[in-house]
Amino acid sequence: MLFEQAYAIVDLETTGGHITRDRITEIGLILVDGENVERIEMLVNPGQPIPPFIEDMTGISNAMVAEAPAFAELAPALWQKLAGRLLIAHNARFDYGFLKNAFRRAGLAFNANTLCSVKLSRRLYPQYFKHSLDSIIERHQLVLPARHRALADAEAVYQFLCLARNELGVEPLRAAAAALLALPSVPEGMAQELADTLPDTPGVYALYAASGEALYAGRCLNLRQRVFAHYGAGTLDAKLPRIHERIAHVAWQETLGEFGAALLELQQQSALRPRYNPRARQTNELCALQLSEAGEDGFLRVSVSLARTLDFSRTADLYGLFRSPREAKKALSELARAHQLCPAILEVETVTSRKGAPCQSFKNRRCLGACCSKESAAAHNARLQSALQRLKTQSWPYAGAIALTESDEVSGESVSHVFERWCYLGSGDDVACLQGTPVFDLAIYKLLQHWLKKPVPGVTLHELPAG
Repeated sequence: MLFEQAYAIVDLETTGGHITRDRITEIGLILVDGENVERIEMLVNPGQPIPPFIEDMTGISNAMVAEAPAFAELAPALWQKLAGRLLIAHNARFDYGFLKNAFRRAGLAFNANTLCSVKLSRRLYPQYFKHSLDSIIERHQLVLPARHRALADAEAVYQFLCLARNELGVEPLRAAAAALLALPSVPEGMAQELADTLPDTPGVYALYAASGEALYAGRCLNLRQRVFAHYGAGTLDAKLPRIHERIAHVAWQETLGEFGAALLELQQQSALRPRYNPRARQTNELCALQLSEAGEDGFLRVSVSLARTLDFSRTADLYGLFRSPREAKKALSELARAHQLCPAILEVETVTSRKGAPCQSFKNRRCLGACCSKESAAAHNARLQSALQRLKTQSWPYAGAIALTESDEVSGESVSHVFERWCYLGSGDDVACLQGTPVFDLAIYKLLQHWLKKPVPGVTLHELPAG
């Protein structure tokens, strides 16, 4: 016997790599009890289309699975066959995660000790760099009838185990397996169910305290790796906060890509206001600097305009976007200092006690004298307009709403994110249903501006018809 308990080598073919979203199309099993070896192969109707590239890779077509039973029909008998066995698979987390989720949807709780033959190969043959199934087949010259079919791939793992026993002996094989099985499968404090279901996909996650308070919300390219890192099982980006409270609950949502994740992260932070997202907890009174017409003295003035009183997407002569009037006034003061504009004229410094007297900045050589007739209104206005240009707020460049469609080339799925006048209206497959009252949001504005300057791969833009 290779191991002291009965075991099952399993390999699955699926419609894709998303553990929770994709479905099983074929199951290959090799059940080993001592000298008794049973091989089982079954097609499964996934209840969803098989993407063309998956069909090309596996040879399993939609026509082949059309008359096959659904997993729910196979689940009771399959559960009985796997019960009590050590589950062995190449990249075991993938196959175990798919099985666990499929059994859960069928109303059955499935749990098993798992042994990953990738990790086992690394322990037994550390002199080799690659441990993919193709690499193992090549280096050990395994002979198989096919590849990328479930039973054939399970057979490759079985042949590898037998070869390792013959080359290295049963005790080293068992010792390596025991060491791997003894390693904690999940970080301390994390529920096994959470570890089993976290996907290796882009998305947004939120961490909660036992009280239900949101601690942190963020986005990432790999949900499983990032959440594990928050639990101390991995390296956490230095830019991310260290959370000292115990994480009691994790919620997440998968996205097709980076743009959708960035958009959803903004929504989550705005809705949850997590404690460790400082910007999300700020109280904002969005405003901008607005250039006014010249007064009787000929000087242009700058005022602070609030977003709730103006349509920022349509109003001309707006400069900068700020989270409070105080922040806007500070920016104007810094602009005046950097360009030697008169702070008294711009009303960011206490005006002089008498008309025509120099301001304090002129006395300190930080003003060219617009306050005391040393500089003309025309010259001051020209420098003010030039200085403000770098803060110019971009007007909405489209006639109406637009849809940014994000696509996954692997799965063929797509989702459209709809915006109008820099405001987010919603995401979905049917853009005609995504309607709402636009509300200007600074974070959304910055996200869209960034994308328009540097489009994200996999995202396309098209304008929507009026109405």
